[in-house]
Amino acid sequence: MTTPGQGTRAAAALAVWQNRLAGICGEMGAALRRAAYSPNIKEREDFSCAVFDASGELVAQAEHIPVHLGSMPAAVRAALDSAGPLGPGDQVILNDPFSGGTHLNDITFVQAVHDDAGACLGHVANRAHHADVGGVAAGSLSLDAVDTVAEGLCLPPVLAIRRGEWVGDLRRVILANTRTPVERGGDLDAQWGANRTGAGRLAELGRRFGSDAVARAMAAVNDYGERRMRAALGEVGAVTERSFADVLEGVGGETARIEVRVAVSEGRLRADFAGTSPARRGLPCTVATVTRACVEYAARAMTDPDVPRNGGASRCLDLVVPPGSVVAALPPTPVGAGNVETSQRIADVLLGALAPIFPARACAASQGTMNNILIGGLRHAPGTTEGERWDVAGEDPFVYYETLGGGQGGRPGRAGGSGIHTHMTNTKNTPIEALERAFPLRVLRYRLRRGSGGAGWAPGGEGIERDLQVLEDATVSLITERRVSQPWGLAGGGPGAVGENWLLPDGDESRAECLPDKCTIQLKAGDVLRMLTPGGGGWGTRTSPASSM
Repeated sequence: MTTPGQGTRAAAALAVWQNRLAGICGEMGAALRRAAYSPNIKEREDFSCAVFDASGELVAQAEHIPVHLGSMPAAVRAALDSAGPLGPGDQVILNDPFSGGTHLNDITFVQAVHDDAGACLGHVANRAHHADVGGVAAGSLSLDAVDTVAEGLCLPPVLAIRRGEWVGDLRRVILANTRTPVERGGDLDAQWGANRTGAGRLAELGRRFGSDAVARAMAAVNDYGERRMRAALGEVGAVTERSFADVLEGVGGETARIEVRVAVSEGRLRADFAGTSPARRGLPCTVATVTRACVEYAARAMTDPDVPRNGGASRCLDLVVPPGSVVAALPPTPVGAGNVETSQRIADVLLGALAPIFPARACAASQGTMNNILIGGLRHAPGTTEGERWDVAGEDPFVYYETLGGGQGGRPGRAGGSGIHTHMTNTKNTPIEALERAFPLRVLRYRLRRGSGGAGWAPGGEGIERDLQVLEDATVSLITERRVSQPWGLAGGGPGAVGENWLLPDGDESRAECLPDKCTIQLKAGDVLRMLTPGGGGWGTRTSPASSM
């Protein structure tokens, strides 16, 4: 039996260990961002870092991207199952969506950490979105892809780094399968270095406190996460079940239904997606690991945001998915767009189902899309004639990738945020100065989209209006959602405005053409791409929040 004083000291020690381990993840992220070459990683911070114990269970993560972090444990498990016990300095690389990945653009590095005696202390891992990994379209995301082969280079879990050196010609093979090899090489090296940073910090803890103490601390942190999540779910009391469904927009008017039935009982949450549409051509489909990440996110968002983000909390969450559905696609189904778009709709339906169970934390639908823009082409030096190429360090091709923010849903007592990334993404925008310096693009307009948020006691946040001019001929791919279905309001609140995509040939407003939500088109130098992103749904009626509860 512990005395009150001992209990207080134990709680303080546990909190210190939680922060030590999370701090390692934060330092890994800082190293990755500073060393990266691409604006997508350096400026937008499209990456995530985490620490795992010796068995591969998640122990800590930084405040990075939910769709990365919730799916990364599957990548670590796949790496360990494939490569076996890793030696000092060894790292596994993978991006295969059907072996622990999400989509091909997200490349993951996994490294084991050893103490001075050679025993495994744990593992560190990071995942980063690479702007191009080959495939049919610049940026490697396109609904025109008929299978994963058309989406780019697929890397099953393979040993990439052995004793601190690249294995064979693997790095050369990766760089030969991208339109931007110099940028990709810099980003790969940044990921390698981020894991080395994390491994060094974890090894220092082992030397300072001893390997056994580190192992006990990791186990205690995860057990605490399980207790906290179980307690948060246990507040519901009796078995409670709710269902919710929403629409996913495909190519050419195709739609899919995503439906979930959640059950909360005895400190556990079960999400069953029976009734969800099967995967088929023209729909943004995703793998089950992404759906699992959405469940992890929704559980924390709707219970207690202070519940530790680790494998212990995940022990209380159960997922049931129909194999071959849009939320659990099977190979060789293309899944590039699903990671970014289907994940947002999965989050919508989960939050919609959980809203009546946790009304104090319920929010209306946010914009429900990441508004993906991919632009690829060739840079030309000023003064060159048509057809001449401008070689800069062998990297005259360019690929630009970005997602745009929009409106957040209103929730009890607070209006939704405007012009931000929501739910399964947590990236920043690319600063205009960095964008225009790195790419032959010019931002002509960038402002909030007034009046796009849904009405209510707590209005939905507003979307964004942005006009982007291409300065060179280029191929543009758009992968967006909520261009037909509106982000729904809650408790009597109004829906948010749908998004819109427009092409202004040579910037001429009088010739503006409305673009589909998902398309690949050719632009001429001087053309302007206009995107109006969706607003968030409103919460509550305009007259009284009490009548909305």
